[in-house]
Amino acid sequence: MNKVYLIGRLSNDPELSTTNSGINYCRFSLAVTRPHSKENETDFFNIITWRGLADNCGKYLKKGSQCAIVGTLQNSTYTKDGARRTTTQVVADEVEFLQSLKNTERKVENQAKTVKQRDMTEITDPDLPF
Repeated sequence: MNKVYLIGRLSNDPELSTTNSGINYCRFSLAVTRPHSKENETDFFNIITWRGLADNCGKYLKKGSQCAIVGTLQNSTYTKDGARRTTTQVVADEVEFLQSLKNTERKVENQAKTVKQRDMTEITDPDLPF
């Protein structure tokens, strides 16, 4: 079985391209924080999507966007400067757009405004134990 589930944030803007035969694909890197890591260690995974999913990723994702990926691992080998190299990427079958960085920042700003707007009045009750 070959199945990968990842949730993370894009570490770069997605790159939308087309093959010579006219099929769209999109590549991006997903930063995923390791669970239970004392130092918030992060792994970076190379993601590739194809066809309509690639179009949507190229259109709606940006650096910092959070998304969930379901896909498979795929190894590729190539030769560069006489040396044989191997790369691993995740071929995404599903991408769920969870939250953009702008939405996160906007939510934090709105929460801060809400706290400032609350009417806070001092309570003076001699029966309070503190």
